[in-house]
Amino acid sequence: MKNKIEVLDCTLRDGGYYNNWDFSLDLVKNYIKTISSSGVKYIELGFRSFSSKSFRGSNWYTTENYINSLTIPNNLKISVMVNASQIIMQNDLESSVRKLFIKKNRSKIHLVRIASHVHELDKTFKIIKILKKLGYKVGLNLMQISELSDNDLAAVVRKIQKNKPDIFYFADSLGSLDPFRIRKIVKIIKSNWKGEIGIHAHDNLGKAILNTVEAINLGVKWVDCTITGMGRGPGNAQTENFLVELQNRYNKKFKILPILKLIKNYFEKLKAKYSWGTNTYYYLAGLYGIHPTYIQEMISTHFDDAEILAAINQLKDSGGSKYNVDLVRSEFQRNIKLQNGSWSPQNHIRKKEVLLVASGPKSKDYKNEIEMYIKSKKPYVIAVNTDVEIDKKLIDIYAACNPLKLIANSDSYKNLKCPLAVPKTLINRALKKEFKNLKILDFGVGLEQNTFKFNKNGAIMPRLFTLVYALSIATSGAANRILLAGFDGYGIEDSRTKIIDELLHLYSSSSGSRPLLAVTPTTYSIGSNSIYAI
Repeated sequence: MKNKIEVLDCTLRDGGYYNNWDFSLDLVKNYIKTISSSGVKYIELGFRSFSSKSFRGSNWYTTENYINSLTIPNNLKISVMVNASQIIMQNDLESSVRKLFIKKNRSKIHLVRIASHVHELDKTFKIIKILKKLGYKVGLNLMQISELSDNDLAAVVRKIQKNKPDIFYFADSLGSLDPFRIRKIVKIIKSNWKGEIGIHAHDNLGKAILNTVEAINLGVKWVDCTITGMGRGPGNAQTENFLVELQNRYNKKFKILPILKLIKNYFEKLKAKYSWGTNTYYYLAGLYGIHPTYIQEMISTHFDDAEILAAINQLKDSGGSKYNVDLVRSEFQRNIKLQNGSWSPQNHIRKKEVLLVASGPKSKDYKNEIEMYIKSKKPYVIAVNTDVEIDKKLIDIYAACNPLKLIANSDSYKNLKCPLAVPKTLINRALKKEFKNLKILDFGVGLEQNTFKFNKNGAIMPRLFTLVYALSIATSGAANRILLAGFDGYGIEDSRTKIIDELLHLYSSSSGSRPLLAVTPTTYSIGSNSIYAI
């Protein structure tokens, strides 16, 4: 058994979902030396990708120049992964593949793995043929294997058999498999596929190593792992623990100590910063077949526990297995094209003062004065939370734009007595049913990094934050200035404060922006005055 196992460490590829594939050169060089000395033969240095509109580091592109700049030991073979969707989007498959890959005899890459969904397979097969013609060993990684019925899987595997990649990998993308299901899947694959098989396991349920070992026992040859499990969502089988399992079960020899030193010197700090690894939320996502990127996004944007659990409860019944970039944008996902809505705030806001109201703790202390100000000065009032302190009758509209927040707080939104401004394009079918009795003001959004652009019926924004959306509504509505009440902030030491400060600075320096003034205490770096003094 030990001679049949090929271990592929894909830390720099899968781990890049947390740091935009921006690993330091020092880390990469030490990682290569460490894996070489450990006894692992394959490393996946990263993705091979076309240009991205937002920042990606060197291991997103993994160019030939980048690979050639590294010292690759003779005992180590290099892999890269390419997303089939990226090539398919370019239309001309032959020229697109050749833009990304030179002939094998001029490259240090040994293995190219293609990540493909079922609906992409017909074009993926053509990509495989082109890559093999260039001389590469090619692996096909079939994504979301858990979503296929037994009959559908058998039919898909028969198609793959006819098109002959060198390795057929199946990926437990949702981390929902257990050893029983692994046995069933491998049995179906082996009945319809005569080549080498690989597994890529995710650790939502804490079973990545267990599932991988089960696959090995059934004859699967290629197995993936990452240092400390670093990878999308909860991550993968942990290299350091998995190699111990291989030593104990199959008497396969590895050196663990260099990996432990690498973890101490580099990956402990990264894990403390990005907090990958399984937890209750990822466990529930695996249990219910919810795409882990939803959980990663909610954690990274600091949803509270109740919101995450509520969103999971909604997603399990509304197609959460498919990650929809138009439902919520993560930092490593593409931009969203602006789709203007049907509502123009100019008819209500032009030349008025706009008061944005949040539910910061200090807003309780200023509740009466805020209400008096609204009654006397008649600003247009936009609430960015459903639990703001002031009298709800004084609120003109509520605003919301993060679809996961909408899902998590749907019960409080659907009972609003006044209109809700929200991009209809970002409301899924289930929410539309829940909000059927709510007056929706459709103000559209687009997403583009470091960009504010204000249109009559929509705006391009850098983040799906409700504060940013409310600012865009006020600006597109041609307000004369914007006041902020109840925006206490998270404290000077909290990373969220820096994010909001950067967004506010970007807004203020954008064409068309309006003067901002905080009228209750805030830790954000904007002009401020007391509600008592204005």
